[in-house]
Amino acid sequence: MIRIGNASGFYGDRFDAVREMLTDGGPEGALDVLTGDYLAELTMLILGRDQLKDPAAGYAKTFLRQMEECLGLAHERGVRIVTNAGGLNPAGLADALRALAAELGLPTRIAHVEGDRLPARDGALTANAYLGGAGIAACLAAGADVVVTGRVTDAALVTGPAQWHFGWGPEAYDELAGAVVAGHVLECGTQATGGNYAFFRGRDVRRPGFPIAELHADGSAVITKHPGTGGFVDTGTVTAQLLYETAGARYPGPDVTARLDTVRLDQEGPDRVRITGVRGEAPPPTLKAGLSRLGGFRNEVVFVLTGLDVEAKAALVRQQVHEALDKNPPAGIRWELARTDHPDAATEEAASALLRLVVRDPDPEKVGRALTGAAVELALASYPGFHVTAPPGKGAPYGVFETAYVPAEDVPHTAVLPDGTRRKVPVPPRTRELEPVPEPDLPPPLPEGPTRRVPLGLVAGARSGDKGGDANVGVWARTDEEWRWLAHALTVERFRALLPETAGLAVTRHVLTHLRALNFTVVGILGEGVASRARFDPQAKALGEWLRSRHADVPVSLLEEQL
Repeated sequence: MIRIGNASGFYGDRFDAVREMLTDGGPEGALDVLTGDYLAELTMLILGRDQLKDPAAGYAKTFLRQMEECLGLAHERGVRIVTNAGGLNPAGLADALRALAAELGLPTRIAHVEGDRLPARDGALTANAYLGGAGIAACLAAGADVVVTGRVTDAALVTGPAQWHFGWGPEAYDELAGAVVAGHVLECGTQATGGNYAFFRGRDVRRPGFPIAELHADGSAVITKHPGTGGFVDTGTVTAQLLYETAGARYPGPDVTARLDTVRLDQEGPDRVRITGVRGEAPPPTLKAGLSRLGGFRNEVVFVLTGLDVEAKAALVRQQVHEALDKNPPAGIRWELARTDHPDAATEEAASALLRLVVRDPDPEKVGRALTGAAVELALASYPGFHVTAPPGKGAPYGVFETAYVPAEDVPHTAVLPDGTRRKVPVPPRTRELEPVPEPDLPPPLPEGPTRRVPLGLVAGARSGDKGGDANVGVWARTDEEWRWLAHALTVERFRALLPETAGLAVTRHVLTHLRALNFTVVGILGEGVASRARFDPQAKALGEWLRSRHADVPVSLLEEQL
């Protein structure tokens, strides 16, 4: 068995988590490997802008500060560290870590993985292919104590150490697929241990511990956490994370295509969920690549509408702003009225609605000075009670994320070993084009009976997230009876009716029977991706919670314990 923990789910996650993961388990709970995921679509744009100012930048500086505190502790405990904090400059971070180890008097051996960065294309600020875990495995096999990567898949931080530890070959598809599933559960940190969990009520999730995977040679795993840490691990928290930012039954990656429709979860004990049965297939012949570029400039202002006549006030200020901007209109203008106001409210804030205006244009002047004048000059000449949450500033650049696919053989995946030797990582010996999986048979529907109109979330959990401009909403049931109802009741048509924002967009439903889950993908709801901030919730983090809040006719037999 290899015990792999995670101490970061994003750039900005809990700083103390590295120390906690190295110490909270005590000597008997020591990890073999500690991973840290610092990269996301938005992070790559942030690092790209950093590198424009300083070519030596481009990596997650937080990780380096964490190592100032914990590199000696990791050496003392014999824990190897694997992280994608290298971002756009893994060699630079590796050099900084070597200097740190020398300063601390530690014999730490540092290696890094590169080759993910692609030649600039289409005006992209960053262009990176998603690499697999084989380069990480090569670095660990050469004796590395710390392995730094650039853009690898999040799951590669687990598949790499597993390949090294168990000696799996590139065609150990089932074993690799099991590691991918375990890696996907770990990658977002505390989302596997009660964080952002639909059924959080009645649980202590104030400070969840970070997750651990106990991975076995056959690819099976147990998801757990250090004893005594906050949060909890059960089949629900693991299911929720398996549905996060995934789609159908086939989950493709550079190492293997994992079949999510084969995953089986069992509660082995308190805070211990066993994952078994995962099947794998040859990976696709192409690698996914992420491209980010500067899309232009944006600015926003939020008008506060208090008390009576909210709709009329909103109409007035919209007309006034449009007349001011029509002389030189920006390329994009978006209004959104949030009716946060309550009648006969006891506080002014509770009596107020928010009208949000977002403008975009390639010209910073059109979203800066023009918007400032159009909004501020109305201060004494608009609706009664006029004020804004803050005056608009100069505007700021926004990013656009795009997905591309490149042949695996065109990407120079390279492991740079602790002694400086450069080892080219071979492409997979076999590949397989992705094909849709036929929808499985649904369970028999519940017998007809009385229903009650209640929020869907009383009987269904959900977790949602972003992939470029698309979103996914995973919905699952906790019991077989709830699943018998959900599988038939939540069709694509019903999903569209509950979430009117999806009207006119392509929506696909994927059925994952063993997880008692449906996974919906919604194409284009996030515009050009999170960095463009085209939507109120730009990463679709709460799309699933909106769905759970919508009312549906639920069988009374399923509500006896909830009401």
